[in-house]
Amino acid sequence: MTTMESLIGLVNRIQRACTVLGDHGGEGMSLWEALPSVAVVGGQSSGKSSVLESVVGRDFLPRGSGIVTRRPLVLQLHKTEQGQAEYAEFLHAPRKRFSDFGMLNLDKYVFSLWIKFNVLSIASYNIELVIHFLRFVNMLSIVSEAMDNLFAYAASVRKEIQDETDRITGKSKHISNIPIHLSIYSPNGLYIHLPLDFRAEFGLNNIFVNLTLIDLPGMTKVATEGQPDSIVEDIENMVRSYVEKPNSIILAISPANQDIATSDAIKLAREVDPSGERTFGVLTKLDLMDKGTNALDVLEGRSYRLQHPWVGIVNRSQADINKNVDMIAARRREREYFQTSSDYGHLTHKMGSEYLAKLLSKHLESVIRQRIPSIIALINKTIDELEADLDRLGRPIGIDAGAQLYTILDMCRAFDRVFKEHLDGG
Repeated sequence: MTTMESLIGLVNRIQRACTVLGDHGGEGMSLWEALPSVAVVGGQSSGKSSVLESVVGRDFLPRGSGIVTRRPLVLQLHKTEQGQAEYAEFLHAPRKRFSDFGMLNLDKYVFSLWIKFNVLSIASYNIELVIHFLRFVNMLSIVSEAMDNLFAYAASVRKEIQDETDRITGKSKHISNIPIHLSIYSPNGLYIHLPLDFRAEFGLNNIFVNLTLIDLPGMTKVATEGQPDSIVEDIENMVRSYVEKPNSIILAISPANQDIATSDAIKLAREVDPSGERTFGVLTKLDLMDKGTNALDVLEGRSYRLQHPWVGIVNRSQADINKNVDMIAARRREREYFQTSSDYGHLTHKMGSEYLAKLLSKHLESVIRQRIPSIIALINKTIDELEADLDRLGRPIGIDAGAQLYTILDMCRAFDRVFKEHLDGG
C-alpha cells in the first residue's frame, strides 16, 4: 500500500471518528469541515445513484421513486491486498460484515462467460471435449443452485442502508443531516484468479481505487405527496452545507438529454465554486440523446468550462436494472459504446466510470497532500480542547471498591464544606 493510499485511509478513519463524536460539520471550522471529500450532487432524475454504483462497480444503493437518499451516505472505498475477501462494514454496526452486493448474480454472469470462452476455445480442435465439458458445467450448475440456498441468509447492504435511514427519519419522506458511514473493502480485481486472456476478453480487469464519496439527497423543485413543504429548501441547504466547504470536491451530475443550463448541480456548483476549481462535471444518459445530436460542446468544455475535464458516463437503464444486468456487463457495454461511437470515439480514453474513479482518486490524494498541515493543526487543537474538558471534569473515578469509597468520602467532605459555608454566610 502506497503512502497516499494510507493517507486516504487515515482521512477515512478521522471521518468515522468525527461522526462518533457528533461532529457532522456546520458549526464553524470543525475537524469534519477540514477533511477533503467528494460530494456527489445532482437532481433526482440525473442518474446520480447509477454513477455512484458505476464508480464503485457494485450494485448496492436503494432505489425507488421520489427522494430515496434521505441521509448523507459517506462511502469509503478501501483497496485491499489480493486474495482477501470483499466485504462492507457500517459504522453503526462495526462487528457485522456484509458480503451481499448482488455478487451471486455477478458470479453467475462470469460463470456463463467462462463457459462460452472455454467452449469456443476447445471446439476448434475436439468436439468430444466440448461434450464432456458441458456435462461438467451441468454438475457445477447444480452446485451453484445449492450455494444460492446456502447464502440466502446473507445480509443486504441495500436493505441496511434503508433500515438505518428509517431508524432516524422514520418511514416518512423527511431528511436528516446525520450521515451513514459505509466502508467497502475489496482487492484490486475480483477475478484476478481467472486466466488473463479470459479477463481481457470480457472486461473483468476491474480497478478498485481508494476513494471517499458522499452521496447527498437528489435536488428537487417541488414537494410531492407526503413530503414537508420545506423539502426543496431543506435539501438545497443540506447539499450546500457540503459543497460550500473549501475542501470539498464537487462531483456535479447532469443528464445529457437535458439543457445543461437547467442543471441543478451545475447551478449550485457555479454559486459556491464560480472558478470551477473544485468541480468535476459528469454527463450521464449520453445514449438517450435525440438522434443526430451529441454532447461534444459540453464534454469538450465549450458550453460550460471547468478547471477539470468533463467525463461522460453511460449508466444502466431502468430496464437494465429490472433485468438484473450486472455491473461488469454494464461497464463492458459502456466501454463498447465509447469505442464504437462516431461522436465520442476520439474521447474514449477520457470517458467512462472507470476513468472517473481513477481521476477522482488521484485528485483526492492531491488535495489531501495540500491540506495535511492544516488538518494536523486542527487535530492538535481538538486534542487540546478535549484535554481541557477532561481536566474540568476532575480526577477519574477508580474501578476498585477502595478507590470508589475514597471518591464518595471526598464528595461528602466537599458537600459538608459547602453546606457549612452556606450556614455561616446565612
